[in-house]
Amino acid sequence: METDLSTHAQRVRQTSLGNVASARAGQSVLTAAGWRIDMARQYLDKESESALLAFGRARSLEAASADLFGAAIVNPSEGRPALHWALRARAPLTGEAETVRQSVLPALQFARDIRSGNVTTAGGTPFTSIVHIGIGGSDFGPRLIADAFEDLAPAGIDLRFCANVDPLDLDRALTGLDPATTLVIGVSKSFGTEETLYNLARARVWLEHALGDAAAQHLALVTAAPEKAKAWLGGRNAHLFDMPLSVGGRFSLWSTASLACMIYLGADVFDRILAGASDMDAHTRETPLAANVPMRLALLDYWNTSILGDKMRVLLAYANRLRLLPTYLQQMEMESNGKSVGPDGVSIAVATAPALWGGEGSVGQHSYHQWLHQGSQVVPCEFILAPDSGRDPAGLSALTAHALAQAEVLANGRSLAEVKQEEPGLDDAVARQKVHAGGRASTFMTHADFGPGAFGALVAMYEHRTYFAGKLWGLNPFDQWGVERGKTMAARLKPALTGEESADDPVTASLIAALR
Repeated sequence: METDLSTHAQRVRQTSLGNVASARAGQSVLTAAGWRIDMARQYLDKESESALLAFGRARSLEAASADLFGAAIVNPSEGRPALHWALRARAPLTGEAETVRQSVLPALQFARDIRSGNVTTAGGTPFTSIVHIGIGGSDFGPRLIADAFEDLAPAGIDLRFCANVDPLDLDRALTGLDPATTLVIGVSKSFGTEETLYNLARARVWLEHALGDAAAQHLALVTAAPEKAKAWLGGRNAHLFDMPLSVGGRFSLWSTASLACMIYLGADVFDRILAGASDMDAHTRETPLAANVPMRLALLDYWNTSILGDKMRVLLAYANRLRLLPTYLQQMEMESNGKSVGPDGVSIAVATAPALWGGEGSVGQHSYHQWLHQGSQVVPCEFILAPDSGRDPAGLSALTAHALAQAEVLANGRSLAEVKQEEPGLDDAVARQKVHAGGRASTFMTHADFGPGAFGALVAMYEHRTYFAGKLWGLNPFDQWGVERGKTMAARLKPALTGEESADDPVTASLIAALR
């Protein structure tokens, strides 16, 4: 079937993107949970799109959706379902899915109790600061939420983040804080993550110097390994919250991993995020393939990467609230599908997940957009235009115009004839430097009333898209063997750094000698 798709791709590539898009204008729009996704400027025509849908049916995407929401084993390497969607379910479920749904409720109540004064410091005063310690999936999601909606946070709490094992990161997070009014939240699913345990240990010492045995009352630990956490506490009682085993780290934004955000923003704001994600879940679960947004975008990822050969995708967020989204999605997509061997041990015959990068659209225009427009590599872009509708009209108009203009020029380019017509008398060498080749495909996503609900729906859409793309490539999106190998090697090299042993690799050995 890949051969059939390749034949369609060769035909479509012979047509200018401008002509392809003109024929599809207004007819290649999908909607879900308030989001409008326009794919007119992709290298797809009616025939190739039909073939791509047939490919999705052949790869059983609708059955994959039923498996996910039916709590089937979709993570074969660990023999588990993937139940992140259950965290935002609006109605009771059954079995393990209901246990997962219930797991987030104590954290929401704890957040309400802190904000209401029912939970206080060891001295009986309100907490005024929170330090969230975690890394990877235990950091990117909460940091994204807090940054996106910090203006909605009620006054009274200063939220800081620490992820890096570099000691400076924690030093910065603790600067200016009073341990007597600080809650330290540690998030580690395994309670064995080196960076997190290092920073937690230092933070505990910081608390103990000021509070003694009462320091434990200023610790909240989120983990799927409560016995390890209790052993680390040495018999002292801290606040403990469950992180279900069937919720992967990079899919845990909805869980108790975001306890700091629940407190900082308020449980009601967080609940709106969950509700928006639930709306996207309903769309994904109930909508046939042809109109299913995550499935269609996953098929587009397969088309662009595995058939057309695009090695990257650039995310351009024309929404200040989403400035950290590209960083968050790098882990979501590249850790999930950054693989070339399937669960059966067989190598995948086509290119899999593309490199993902990007940033704030209007900021990037003064940086890497030059490369996007006139560089030698052609890269598909994804525009997200979702500003706050009630902000200054002049700024919103400018933001919208820039997003629309960037997408249009990327697709249509600027010919030498247009340059000379618009700038008569221009030196020929200069005129040629102003030519834009065009032909850069893009998807354009918009939301008319962006807020916590729309945010939740957007992130849930990317989760499902990642899962379906993994199915198309024949990958398991829920493991990460490459990451684990790096951790193992780091542990082996520590003795070499202290001189107790020597490194086996000659280059590593020479680097260690230079560092020492």
